[in-house]
Amino acid sequence: MPQDDFYTKVRAGCPALLRQWRSLGQADADRLALILAETARVAKLGEPSETPTGATLDAWSHAQDTDIPLWAPRTAVFLLNQMPARPVPKSEAEACAWAYCWLRNRHFDHLEDAHLALPAHLQAPLKSALAAAWRDQQGLRLV
Repeated sequence: MPQDDFYTKVRAGCPALLRQWRSLGQADADRLALILAETARVAKLGEPSETPTGATLDAWSHAQDTDIPLWAPRTAVFLLNQMPARPVPKSEAEACAWAYCWLRNRHFDHLEDAHLALPAHLQAPLKSALAAAWRDQQGLRLV
């Protein structure tokens, strides 16, 4: 039976974030993979060791395991938050991944600050996931 902890949900939701990016991005898979990697580098959201191919992005988008480098969903959240389509998470796991990446992408002193900094259309859909992500992040700081 799979674990039901927050981070397990985050990792399960990462492929959904990449599927959203793939479905809303207006380019072929190779181009979207390039945009994802270059944005990660420029925005300092991670340092991909190499630029993934479209096939790799496709595999990550349908992964059943947790072998997706964290820079990819972090960058997908960064890009999705800027899209005029105003995408929202489609599942609890995706909401957890989105909230986790939101907190990893920016520094906030308080949960309320993190919530208010979200784009308006994400504040309600991410409210409980963001609170869980905040608790997870604060718990890790104590270790």
